[in-house]
Amino acid sequence: MNTPRLGHIHFLNVLPLTYGLNTLNLKDGIQLKNGVPAVMNNDLLTGRLDASEVSSIVYARNYEDLLILPDLCVRADGPVQSILLVSRKPIEEINEDKIILTAQSATAHCLLKIIMAKAYDANPHYYIRNLTPASPVPGDATASLLIGDDALYVYHHKDKENFYYYDLGREWKKLTDRCMVYAVWAVNRDYAQANPQGVQLLYDRLYQSLNEGVRHKQEAIKGIINERPFTEAQVAEYMNVIKWNLTEEYIDNLRVFYDLAYEQHLIPRRPRIRVAEVNR
Repeated sequence: MNTPRLGHIHFLNVLPLTYGLNTLNLKDGIQLKNGVPAVMNNDLLTGRLDASEVSSIVYARNYEDLLILPDLCVRADGPVQSILLVSRKPIEEINEDKIILTAQSATAHCLLKIIMAKAYDANPHYYIRNLTPASPVPGDATASLLIGDDALYVYHHKDKENFYYYDLGREWKKLTDRCMVYAVWAVNRDYAQANPQGVQLLYDRLYQSLNEGVRHKQEAIKGIINERPFTEAQVAEYMNVIKWNLTEEYIDNLRVFYDLAYEQHLIPRRPRIRVAEVNR
């Protein structure tokens, strides 16, 4: 069996998985590569990785080449804290304004475009640029979209005198009354067909690691708190917001997201959701 190559995104939203991988020594027999979402997405699609966490919309755009690993995702039901629109004006007043999008996430881009079109009948002009929490909205823009640890930092350090803040998880819930699945773990389809043992190994290690981290969330938080600009209480709150189990109900919610993305011409076709076969 070839050594499986697994991509790992070192965001707080997968802290339990990171903790489990490190604590249980489940990295043995796996070639692990850390990186940001855009790099992991690209490496999986170009064959430099066999499996990785990927943005939900990346799966939709490449579903013919990928399979979803069962039982695993990153989701939230309502407010998510780490996907944030920061605006100089109320969201209902935004129309053809300029919005800057972080370069870090494709799913968040689509989520914002769906919300602006469907909930607010707005048609902003979108531009991708690197953003920082210290200057969340560039001077030439009305609003910006932040994700991940940057968004979480801004969420806890709001400048309410100058900006309005909108949690896109909350906005999605208001629009659809659905949970939002932000990311899934996907495996290259060609690799899966040629290496079923490798797929099983990846699934087992990911599932075990995640469950270990969920059981020991407090220890996981204490292990990283000195490396991040958050209090223990803030990270604990975030760990209660994010969920990681993928069920049939949440797969159905994913289809709702894909239907709306297709309706807004953000994906070329409605994807078929294919789940890898593993022993569970």
